[in-house]
Amino acid sequence: MNNDDRRNFIAFLVLAAVILIGWQWAQHRLFPPANPPATKIVNGKAQPVDSPAAAPTAATPGATGNRTAVLAATQRVRIETPALRGSINLKGARLDDLLLLRHHETVAANAPPVRLFSPAGAPQAYFAQAGWRGGPAPDAVWRASAPVLAPGRPVTLETDGAAGQRFRLEIAVDGDYLFTIRQTVTNGGTTPIAVTPYALVNRLDPLADKTGWNIHVGPMSVHDGAADYGQKFKDIDAAPQQFASTGGWLGFTDKYWLAALIPDQAQRFQGEFRAGAGKDYQGDIALGERRVGPGQSLTTTIKLFAGAKETRLLDRYTDAGVAQKLDYALDWGWFRLVEKPIFYYLDWLFRMVGNFGVAIVLLTVTIRLLMFPIAQRQFASMAKMRVIQPKMKALQERHADDKERMQREVMQLYKTEKVNPLAGCLPTFLQIPIFYALYKVLMLTIEMRHQPFAGWIRDLSAPDPLTPINLFGVLPFDPPGVLHLGVLAILLGITMWLQFRMNPSAPDPATQQVMGLMPWVMMFIFAPLAAGLQLYYVASNLISIGQQRLLYAQNPALKVQPT
Repeated sequence: MNNDDRRNFIAFLVLAAVILIGWQWAQHRLFPPANPPATKIVNGKAQPVDSPAAAPTAATPGATGNRTAVLAATQRVRIETPALRGSINLKGARLDDLLLLRHHETVAANAPPVRLFSPAGAPQAYFAQAGWRGGPAPDAVWRASAPVLAPGRPVTLETDGAAGQRFRLEIAVDGDYLFTIRQTVTNGGTTPIAVTPYALVNRLDPLADKTGWNIHVGPMSVHDGAADYGQKFKDIDAAPQQFASTGGWLGFTDKYWLAALIPDQAQRFQGEFRAGAGKDYQGDIALGERRVGPGQSLTTTIKLFAGAKETRLLDRYTDAGVAQKLDYALDWGWFRLVEKPIFYYLDWLFRMVGNFGVAIVLLTVTIRLLMFPIAQRQFASMAKMRVIQPKMKALQERHADDKERMQREVMQLYKTEKVNPLAGCLPTFLQIPIFYALYKVLMLTIEMRHQPFAGWIRDLSAPDPLTPINLFGVLPFDPPGVLHLGVLAILLGITMWLQFRMNPSAPDPATQQVMGLMPWVMMFIFAPLAAGLQLYYVASNLISIGQQRLLYAQNPALKVQPT
C-alpha cells in the first residue's frame, strides 16, 4: 500500500467513525426514529411490551384526578361507532372522551384501544368544543335528545340564553372519524344579539412524537390552498399564530393521529393557535361576528376529524370535498409523487398476501425486475471498464506529471471504447428515492404500524428486537442505538459483504479494504432503523447476489483480472 492508498484508507476509517458516532445524533434530529419496540425478547422468545395505558400515568399540569373519576363526575352522551367509543360531556358540550377501536396501544392480544381525547382534569387532557362568543358560558350544562350518538343516529344538544335565546348543537358521526356539528342560535328575545360561531381543539401538553425536518407533528393548518407545516409549539409559546382563509382547516397532528377542525370550505374563517398556562395549547376557528334579529335564527356547520390518519380514508374525505388537502395531514414531503404510489402498491400487495413483510419482499422483487435492464447495462459497462484497465493504467503512468492531459486522454479513451464510467452508479442513484419513499411509508403511515412478519418480528415499523448482544434476551438489558445489532441488521451486513465479494477486486489495496469494511459500517447504521427497512435491504441484497451470478455468466470479462 503506497502513501496515497494509506491516506485514503485512514480517511475512510475516520469518516466511518464519525458516521457511527454521529448517526444517532443525526437520526433523532433529521429523521423520525423508528417506533418504540412492540415486543421484547426474553430468553429468545418475543413478548409484547407492557401497555402504556396499563402503567401508572404521571399527572400532567392541571390534572386533578384519574380519568375514570373525572368521566364519572358529569352527565354524558355515549359515542358508539364501528371505529370509536367514548362520550360527550354535557357540561360545556365537550367531546372529551374518545377511543380509537381499530388501533391498539401494543401488539398484545388484550391491549387497550388508543385514546385520543381525554377530559380536562385528567392526565393528557385533549378535547374539542363548539360554541358562540356572546353565547352560552363554556361550562354551561346542555340537554341531550338521546343517550347515544351513533352513525345514522344524531344527537341534539340544547341550552338557553339569559334573554330568551336558544342554542342548539346537532351532532352526527359517520362510521369512521368524522363528526358534523350544526350550530343554530335562535333569538327569542326582543333585541338583536351579536354572536361569533367558533370551535376549538385543546390539548394540555405537547405531543409524545417529535417533529423532524421531514415529518411534521404538532400544530398544523391548511390555509390559502397550501399546507402549513411551519407552526411549532415553541412558536405558539412565543406568540399566537394567526391566519385568515377561505377553505382549509387547522388542528393538532401526531405521527398517527389527527384532531382537525374543518369549517364550511366556502366560508371565510379566522384561525389561531395559542398557548395558555401549564403547557395548554389551543387551536380555534372563528367565523366572524353575526347579528341575529328578534325571531331569527343563524345556522353554521363545522366538521371535526378525530381519529387515525388512515391514508385511504384521508384521500376519500379530500376527494369528497370535506376539506382542502386533508390528505396533507400525512407529511409525505418532497417525494410525494413517488411515496404515495409505493404506499398504494405495497398496501395492495399486503391485502393480497396478508403479511406485510412478504409484501415488502414482493415490492423488492418488483423494483429489482424493473431495474434489471439497467443492471444489465451496468454490468456490461463494468466489463468494458475491466477490459480497458491496462490502457488506463498506461495513460496514468505516461502522463503522471500532467494531470490535465491525463484527464483528456482518459476521456478520449472512454469515448473511443464507448464506455460510460458513471453507468455503474445509476442503479444506486435510482434506489435513493425508492429507499427514501419506503422509509417514509414505514415511518409515516399507520397502515404499517404493528404489522408482523414472521417469528420474533411482530412490528416491522420498530427495530428488530432480537440481538445476540444480550444473548437473545438471556441477559437482562437492551443494548442502545447502534449497539442494538438485531438479527436483520447482521444479515444485512453479511449479505452486503457477500455481494461485494462477488464483485471484481478493486485495483488498489486501499479500495479493497474500504469495500471490505463498508458492509459492517452499514450494519451499525441500519441497526436502529425499522425492521421493515432492514428486511427490504436484506431481500434486495439477496436478489442482487442472484442477479450478479446471472450477469457474470453473461459477462465473463468481469471476472478477468486486468494485466
